[in-house]
Amino acid sequence: MKLNYKAATKDGKIIKGIVEAKDIREAAIYLRNRGFLPIRINSRDEKGILKYFSFLNRVKSSNVVFFTRQLSSMLESGLTLMQALNILKDQMQSQIMTEIVRGVITEVEDGKSFSIAISKYPNAFSSVYISLIKAAETSGLLDKVLLRLSENLEKREKLKGTIKSALMYPIIIIMGMMGIVVLMMVFVIPQLAVLYTSLNIELPLPTKIVVGFSGFLTTFWPLVLGFTILAAFVYRRWHKTESGQLIIDNAILKLPIFGKLISQTILTEFTRTLGLLIGAGTLVVESLKETSDITGNIHYKNAIVGVSKRVERGITIGDALGSYPLFPPMLTQMVKIGEQTGKLDESLLRVSEYYEREVDQTVKNLTTAMEPIIMVMMGIGVAFLIISVITPIYKLTSSL
Repeated sequence: MKLNYKAATKDGKIIKGIVEAKDIREAAIYLRNRGFLPIRINSRDEKGILKYFSFLNRVKSSNVVFFTRQLSSMLESGLTLMQALNILKDQMQSQIMTEIVRGVITEVEDGKSFSIAISKYPNAFSSVYISLIKAAETSGLLDKVLLRLSENLEKREKLKGTIKSALMYPIIIIMGMMGIVVLMMVFVIPQLAVLYTSLNIELPLPTKIVVGFSGFLTTFWPLVLGFTILAAFVYRRWHKTESGQLIIDNAILKLPIFGKLISQTILTEFTRTLGLLIGAGTLVVESLKETSDITGNIHYKNAIVGVSKRVERGITIGDALGSYPLFPPMLTQMVKIGEQTGKLDESLLRVSEYYEREVDQTVKNLTTAMEPIIMVMMGIGVAFLIISVITPIYKLTSSL
């Protein structure tokens, strides 16, 4: 198991890191044999309340990008792997990333390969990342593969940022609208309902709907809150099942505009990562299996796994991809051309650049289309509330 440790070096410097051992006693012996004086050793699971908030210790993808880019530059400049790692451990801005680098250094010093060392930290390094490093070690091109890997990670971060920025505006507007509606229903409408009751006037249908909904919300809010939490819990459990994933992921892909955007994003990641793996020397079947885990959609994952099985039986990648409607004809044709010319990795990377441009264009169209739609929705909602509130007062004043 993995243990956190705090120890002192011979010159009195305090270091922290992670060590793999059967128990605390074995970890202490290991540290003493390396010339360290153990100060504290504890299980990584013993984090108190933090174990319930694992996201606080999550490794940010930006930290992995920085680590990869810097390591590539140092190796290219002529430094050894150990020299580069020792420099990097003091440059990490994240405490958890610093501990990971120290743990990797410990593993490499013990004679383990770099790929095996980073495989002990799956929360930071994905299976694709590890496979690429393993292939790079075999080919002796670790610095070049790290450079391409860092570029791939940076493009992925840019793609995520583009999509997040496009969705941020509608999300903020919708949340603001919901907040205003809740405040109106909880604080404003009940006061107006008392006024309308005291005036003993006939309420129009929109006002009855608003007052009724407000009364239900203020009276049964514990029930509403409990039902919302229960529904969220049931949804999360159901989404983890295969049947739930099949239904939800299929519905997501069929969403207007958003479904197309998600498909383009998946195809961008799929082609770029597959091209990177094949270009690094990883076997095609193994590359396909590794790539299937990054799609985030069970339908694409099943399709890619199916493609890998067909390729294993001797079918070309282009023909195997053409058997699944999830992969557009342009992609299959480019793959076939890449197979015929012997430059499959370059063809895949060109396809990924094409889909990346498509994603950018779709995001721009989505942003442009969402603004008037949101304004219309806001106008309808505000108009309905105004009519519901003002109409009874207008009827009262006109009758005087």
